[in-house]
Amino acid sequence: MYLHLGSDVSVHTDEIIGIFDIEKVTVDKYMKDYLSYCQKQGKIYYVSLDMPKSIVVCDDTVYITNVSCLTLRKRAERLAVS
Repeated sequence: MYLHLGSDVSVHTDEIIGIFDIEKVTVDKYMKDYLSYCQKQGKIYYVSLDMPKSIVVCDDTVYITNVSCLTLRKRAERLAVS
């Protein structure tokens, strides 16, 4: 199944490692270091130019999206029931 992250971006649910609220995790030093590393490696993809709300960490890419964690969770739950 694929989870829609916004715009024209969807990822396979098997690739998703975690979905995080951007306001809560960007204050953590380890997450800042991880995001900095991913940025240098070219592994960050901005789904939208709007205000980011969530970080979706996948196997090979980190997606920054304007869709909230709650909305992404609801979408994922609907996929799990299907």
